[in-house]
Amino acid sequence: MRTLRTEAEREEAAVLVQDRQRWLAKRDLPVPARADVPALFRDPQTRPTGLSEDGRLPACLIPERDPSLGRGKGPCLVLSGVHTLPDQTDDATRLITLWASDFAARLGLPLVRSEVPVHHDPEVPHVAAFLRRLTDMGWDLHGHGSGREDDQVAHLELAAEHRSGLSALLSCRVHDPQTAPDDRGGT
Repeated sequence: MRTLRTEAEREEAAVLVQDRQRWLAKRDLPVPARADVPALFRDPQTRPTGLSEDGRLPACLIPERDPSLGRGKGPCLVLSGVHTLPDQTDDATRLITLWASDFAARLGLPLVRSEVPVHHDPEVPHVAAFLRRLTDMGWDLHGHGSGREDDQVAHLELAAEHRSGLSALLSCRVHDPQTAPDDRGGT
């Protein structure tokens, strides 16, 4: 996991996001409500993170600190704009889950929060199956409702946990995340 610092790295992430959103739309699966998520990854003021594997970028996201938790009390790590290559979904998501839990613990944050677009029905088979896979990976589902962009989302939480052996599998060269502004887009 590493911060995407250069314009070329941010552009690669934006293209990954566009490809993933096109793939989701072709299958009539939920996509984020925010009109231009790829623009977030191109914006030099945003500090996106990428999962890098053998010179490829199978996933990207924007980690932020949220001092209010939005739905709770106390600070947390928020993962927004999480996108994976279509053929890398479970593997990349599993690695992101392990990393996020450990990263939050190293930052002294108790939780990781994220949102998954569900449109109006989280029980649609593909969406429900994806949410089950996330809960199998350790995420807790905390209901459905309006997201940060007022779209319909599933609210997810993951406990922070130090994972001492993770560095053998996954290195971390990620910045200390910025505090999430109130108008930042969700996942």
